Amino acid sequence: MAENKTQRTKASVADFLAAIPDPHRQRDAKALAALIRKATGEKPALWGSSIVGYGQMTYEGRSGRAVDWFPVGFSPRKAALVLYLMGGVKANANLLAELGPHKVGGGCLYLPRFEEIDTRVLTRLIKQSDKGNRLVTRRVSTKATAKKRAD
Repeated sequence: MAENKTQRTKASVADFLAAIPDPHRQRDAKALAALIRKATGEKPALWGSSIVGYGQMTYEGRSGRAVDWFPVGFSPRKAALVLYLMGGVKANANLLAELGPHKVGGGCLYLPRFEEIDTRVLTRLIKQSDKGNRLVTRRVSTKATAKKRAD
């Protein structure tokens, strides 16, 4: 399996969140962390220096390269909380109209003001995205196993 640039680390997620300098963004990040943990049932892990991911899966990109990644994650950026939903944004676009102020780019959902988001809708979006990603993981793992047997 090819090595991914952003790797899961053993760094403390709690320390990372506590070190966010903007108190408003820190509060939002902690609230989002709790919401994702409850929605996925997964413990958070720091990926690289600034992404909090939940769970771990094998993700195969369009190039066919398989890497370890997380099904759902976020990063507390300066301008917005960025959610990484790995294909769940487009697949669950019907929920976005009910979510509240947001932007979408690629597989990312940008939330500038967490307090204006409907957290029930966000929870549904996260759960559906997580479930869809786990199905993809099973297909990738099965495909990889079949390829190894053929070799």
